[in-house]
Amino acid sequence: MIPVRYAYGLTSALLVGGAAISLVTGYPAGAQVAQNDDSRMVGVSPRAGAPESFANLTEQLQPAVVNISTRQRVEVPQQNNPFAGTPFAELFGQRGQNQPQQPQTREAQSLGSGFIISADGYVVTNNHVVSPTGRGTVEEITVTMPDGTEYPAELIGNDAASDLAVLKIKRSSPFPFVKFGDSKTARVGDWVIAIGNPFGLGGTVTQGIVSAVYRNTGSGGAYDRYIQTDASINRGNSGGPMFDMQGNVIGINNAIFSPSGGSVGIGFAIPAEIAAPIVEQLKSGREIERGYLGVRIQPVTDDLASSLGLPKNRGEFVQAVEPGAAAAAAGIQAGDVVVEVNSKPVTSSQSLSFLVANITPGTRIPIQLYRNGERRTVNVTVGKRPTEEQLAEQQMFDPDAEAPMPESGSSGVIEQSMGLQVIELTPQIAGQLGATADTKGLVIAAVDPNSDAGSKGLQRGDIILTANYKAVSALGQLEDVAKEAKSAGREAVLLRIQRRGRPATYVAVRIR
Repeated sequence: MIPVRYAYGLTSALLVGGAAISLVTGYPAGAQVAQNDDSRMVGVSPRAGAPESFANLTEQLQPAVVNISTRQRVEVPQQNNPFAGTPFAELFGQRGQNQPQQPQTREAQSLGSGFIISADGYVVTNNHVVSPTGRGTVEEITVTMPDGTEYPAELIGNDAASDLAVLKIKRSSPFPFVKFGDSKTARVGDWVIAIGNPFGLGGTVTQGIVSAVYRNTGSGGAYDRYIQTDASINRGNSGGPMFDMQGNVIGINNAIFSPSGGSVGIGFAIPAEIAAPIVEQLKSGREIERGYLGVRIQPVTDDLASSLGLPKNRGEFVQAVEPGAAAAAAGIQAGDVVVEVNSKPVTSSQSLSFLVANITPGTRIPIQLYRNGERRTVNVTVGKRPTEEQLAEQQMFDPDAEAPMPESGSSGVIEQSMGLQVIELTPQIAGQLGATADTKGLVIAAVDPNSDAGSKGLQRGDIILTANYKAVSALGQLEDVAKEAKSAGREAVLLRIQRRGRPATYVAVRIR
């Protein structure tokens, strides 16, 4: 039996006061019992001071909070046969190392939380709760009600940038549901409660207060803007709601800071004002379009402000500008400090990425910036933000970036036959590798050190221009060359390799 795998993981690591602090996805939830029409929703009057009990509120909310589980098929690395090439090879299912190996898979599960937002069964949760683990495929999603009733769920829409997803479940009678509240009215010190599925235990209620509003965790991204709470949030709580004392969802619990993986009283929730519009777009099937400048930025520290002659540490510093993107077209340069976007100041709680992401692509806006100590205005026509996968690919070969290699896009055939993981070459990646924007080919993203390609020195960032003298700019083209070579009885494929700062060379790579 495969052990249960919870839908959580380490999303970033920070060093605070010399201690390693991990940002771990967490999972809470909550809800008030809602009937088929809004007029029957039970209102809750806030108490002055600390409530005597949260029991009445919990009783009304809990029926709309659900547990979410997935069944996944995950591809795992193929283990080399240690007996290959010996008389014992056949006993272990392999006649020799040149035999093609089929990818191995295993079944995995994930657990999280969610809440119902309509009588007809729309469910909100985190995207990472219902997304595949690594190189996997989600085969089944199940929503479990508080009374233990299970429903198969359909994934209606998901959005990696905001980490939100919408599911749909069905039955003949209406479901209890809850509604989003106004997170803009939340204040530090307000009471909140969370109901969720920590560690797979089922409906668990925790209470606390709002510790901070619009907290920037430093993890980057367009939606690094959370409500912070000390309500206990643990693994398995992800995707559930944070409630105010009127029973409204003011946040979707998403992450925790923790040195151990357990709650230490610092949890984060996606504000309802951010989540609600995205959820509506996902429900309707509309594409979510966000604004994009095409810059790499960092906060302005006191030292950086002093070196630039700025009166105080404000705005964000432009480290690099993507060629051909909106910022470059408007004349924004590396070294600029952006302090205002469309008349809104750039602050720690209202970052440049957040402001631009919430502007419709194609909109022309003014941007205030400092250059060489002088304040100036540039007008920018905002571009369309690429997908999270495309952004990861654009950064993966940037020496100053630490974006992980995307889990998808490579080819199992190429991995098995050549020991290479490759992705298609984009103009952005070509620029990072020192190649011209019109270079055509495939980029090596990873090399099996035990393969022939590894022994011959191929490495991450090499560009494959041709294979057996045929141009390869798509994964399928390299696959076809490898298959043709095997069919012809050849034991190797001739690759033409371009490496930064060196002339292109030919390398014969054995196939297996």
